[in-house]
Amino acid sequence: MSFVPPSLPKGLSSEPVSPGIHVPPASHPYERDVVLRHIGDEHPDEDHVSDAGTRTGVATDLEDAGKVTLVEWDANDPENPRNLSRLRKWVITLLSSSLCLSVALGSSIVTGDIPGPMEEFQVSEEVVNLTVTLFVVGFGVGPLVFAPLSEILGRYPVYCISMGLYFIFTLPSALAPNIGCLIASRALAGIASSAPMTNVGGTLADIWDVEDRGFAMAVFSVSIFMGPCIGPIVGGFIGETVGWRWIYWVLFIFVGVVFVATVFLMPETLSPVLLRRRAQRLREKTGDMTLKTESELHHVSLAEKVKISLTRPLILLVTEPLLICMSGYLTFIYSLLYLFFFAYPIVLIPKGLNAGEIGLTFIGVMVGIFIAMLLLPVQEKAYLKVCSQRGVVPEARLPFMMFGSVLLPFSLFIFAWTSLPHVHWIGPTIAGVPFGAAMVTVYISANSYIIDTYQRYTASAVAAKTFLRSIVGATVPLWVNQMYAGMTPQWASTLLAFLAILAMPIPFIFFRYGDRIRAKSTKAN
Repeated sequence: MSFVPPSLPKGLSSEPVSPGIHVPPASHPYERDVVLRHIGDEHPDEDHVSDAGTRTGVATDLEDAGKVTLVEWDANDPENPRNLSRLRKWVITLLSSSLCLSVALGSSIVTGDIPGPMEEFQVSEEVVNLTVTLFVVGFGVGPLVFAPLSEILGRYPVYCISMGLYFIFTLPSALAPNIGCLIASRALAGIASSAPMTNVGGTLADIWDVEDRGFAMAVFSVSIFMGPCIGPIVGGFIGETVGWRWIYWVLFIFVGVVFVATVFLMPETLSPVLLRRRAQRLREKTGDMTLKTESELHHVSLAEKVKISLTRPLILLVTEPLLICMSGYLTFIYSLLYLFFFAYPIVLIPKGLNAGEIGLTFIGVMVGIFIAMLLLPVQEKAYLKVCSQRGVVPEARLPFMMFGSVLLPFSLFIFAWTSLPHVHWIGPTIAGVPFGAAMVTVYISANSYIIDTYQRYTASAVAAKTFLRSIVGATVPLWVNQMYAGMTPQWASTLLAFLAILAMPIPFIFFRYGDRIRAKSTKAN
């Protein structure tokens, strides 16, 4: 049936559902061999298709063969997460960042009093260190389930499930009658708490436009980097004053507060889920089964999504040189952060500091993080300038990483040769400043480079990086004490500095040859 409407109703588009479907040329811009529907003008206060927008075309899913009316957002739709008020967006941003803070804090706060459970349960330090190792392993394992689940259920239910389980599994740690219970509960808490670490970036992308997203992403990044640094400070003083169990009680209370805030204040922000709900309401109200969303036309089962989330990251990790190098560098940086949680006490206890005072030395790392975050707008401005001239160039992300790669060995050499017992404790503390700056500059640049390079496979590329980083980083507590005891703190840290020098050319190589490497990849842009 072909007709020419006098004007195209608001919210309607006669574009085909898929760009691969041919639409015959027409003598009038609105003339198409399709049927347009516009429902609900008589009840503007109720759900109607024009709120979401519709366009009609041929379904690409065989089960929905025929013509469909596609439910979409209108530009000013109040239910579109991008149209939330600025205040509401910042509430969501701060709450989302607090989710990541609670998880990052939980990974390191227990290092504030490792001797406590050692003495109570009469076990070795390596056994107690498993409370950190298995928690961090959960960061790599959990997203393999939570990521596809969020596409089906939405971000809000996954946040609630994740934080609720994190809250529950933290309680047995505080009440643990033996070391087995403590380790098992920490492993479960690590897996349960992993959803925010992979989903919060997506939440911010849901609500902020690209040009307004920079500061929100900076707040999110600060929560990720600051959490592990705050942990030893808080845990050290709690363990020193009221004992190791109160470390878990404080974490339990904090996670509980964040969990309750999430339940009552966090909305759903994933557009495909919101549109599916709207389409379902409209189908029930009108009886029109041709009302569909884009995601319903390209339906993939949960089992298939889990399969993809389990296999594709590993395939990318062994076949993509760019991803291998960048993920390896980020894994090295991440491992150094967790190594410092154990190296600082080894170095500073002989200088006469107690657990609480050792925790305060991580302020140096925090200062470095803040300095790097202040420099971030400079890098972002330079990147946008390149993009305005040449389009999206992933390598334009790398100058910040190049700067950080030079700072990293410098910080490790300072830490190495101020760790001698007769050198004042301020030396290792100062070493934390360039380390914190290097960590942030390398991480943010490399992460952005991966995302820009693998836009079609971003979720899998990020999952691959997260999996490798978490698994390798989790092993650090198992060997760091032996390394520093066998080599002495000076030479152990010097070895790490030389490894950092070996890794230093990575961003320079990709800055020079990255476009050629990407051109040879079947997965990169």
